[in-house]
Amino acid sequence: MNYIINNATIVLRDEVIQGSAHVANGVIQSVDGGNTSVPDAIDFNGDFLLPGFVELHTDNLEQEIEPRPGVFWPAPLASVAAHDNQMIGAGITTVLDAVSLGEYHDGPKRSAIMDMSIKALKNARATGVLKADHHLHLRCEYPDPKVLDMLEPHVDDPALLLVSLMDHTPGQRQWRDTAKYRQYYRSQAWNDEEFERMAEELRSTQETHADKNRARIIALCKERNIPMAGHDDTTVAHIEQAVHEGIGIAEFPTTSEAARAARAAGIRIVMGGPNVVRGGSHSGNVSAQELAADGLLDILSSDYVPSSLVAGAFILHEKLGIPLPDAVATISANPAHAVGLNDRGEIAPGRRADLVRVRRVDGVPLVLGAWCADKGKSKARARDAA
Repeated sequence: MNYIINNATIVLRDEVIQGSAHVANGVIQSVDGGNTSVPDAIDFNGDFLLPGFVELHTDNLEQEIEPRPGVFWPAPLASVAAHDNQMIGAGITTVLDAVSLGEYHDGPKRSAIMDMSIKALKNARATGVLKADHHLHLRCEYPDPKVLDMLEPHVDDPALLLVSLMDHTPGQRQWRDTAKYRQYYRSQAWNDEEFERMAEELRSTQETHADKNRARIIALCKERNIPMAGHDDTTVAHIEQAVHEGIGIAEFPTTSEAARAARAAGIRIVMGGPNVVRGGSHSGNVSAQELAADGLLDILSSDYVPSSLVAGAFILHEKLGIPLPDAVATISANPAHAVGLNDRGEIAPGRRADLVRVRRVDGVPLVLGAWCADKGKSKARARDAA
C-alpha cells in the first residue's frame, strides 16, 4: 500500500517538524519538511503524526478472556479480536500480550486463562484478522510450584519476545505493605486469622520454590536469547540480583531507590501509563511522574488502560517539560529497542510504517487513526538483535 501523509505535525526522534511522509510497501520512504501538492495525499490538517506505539506489558487480553471474575467468554478468538481493536484504537501497533503463569489466588483458573490466551492469539495470527502486530510476554510468578510446567511448553514459541519474573508474596516488593495487599484482594474477605494463615503459607511456598524456579527460568531465557524483565523491584539488592542474572528491564520499580540503582546499572525502567495519568500508583508505590522528573523513566506501559500511553506521553511533555520527541520515545522507540525490535519505533526512512494520527481535543490527545505495516518476519530480527 502506497500513500502520502501531508500537512502533519511530525514527531521525529530528535525534533518536531511540519511536513509530509511518503509510505510504500509498508516502509517509510521519505519524511520532508513543508507540504506537498500531491492531490491524493492524506491531509492531516496539522494533526500530530507519531510513530506507532509499542506496548510491552498489557493485561487487557486477560480482561477480554475473563470479563467478570470466573466468567470466561465462550469465543476466545472474538476476545482476541476485541482486544486487538482496543489496541489499534489506542495507537498501539505492536503489542506484547502479557499472559500470567502462576497466580496465588486463582488456582487452576490461571492455567485455563493462559491456555485460552495463547491458543487464541496463535489462531488469530494465523487467520490474519489482527490489525496490530501481536507478540507474547510471559509473566512468570516464580514462587509458584507449577510455573515451570506452564512455561516450558511455550518457551520456544516464536512469538515470545519477553519473559518477566514476578513475586507477589505478601510482605515484599509491590506488596511490602500487607495492608495494601489485603485491600487489593478484598474480594477474598479474609478475617485476620485467615489472612495471617494464608500469608504464612505463601511465604513458605516462596521459600521452598522461588530460588530454584527463578534460576531455571533465567537459564531457559539465556539459552534462547529472550529478553528478561524484573518486576516490582524495591531495593538496591533486587537490582543487584537482576544485574547478576543478566536482566535488562525493570518493570514498575516500587521505590526511587530501586529506580536509581537500575539507572546506574543501565537497566531500562518501565513505569505504568496509568500511574502517570492518575498522578500516582494505585498500590501506594513511587509516582511515575516523580521518577520521570528525576530522569528515571525510559518506557511507559499501558498496563490496564490502553489509552494511557498517548495521554501519559503528552503529560510527560506538558507537565514535566520533557521534550516531545523524548516523551513519545517512551511509548515507541524505547520499548521497541528494549526487546530488539529495531525496525520500528520512530518516523524515519527505512523504518516500518507503523504510524498514529493524534489530535488535541479540549486539551486531550486522542488517537484518530493508526496504520500498522505488514507484520512480516519481525520475530527473527528481534531475537537476533536482543
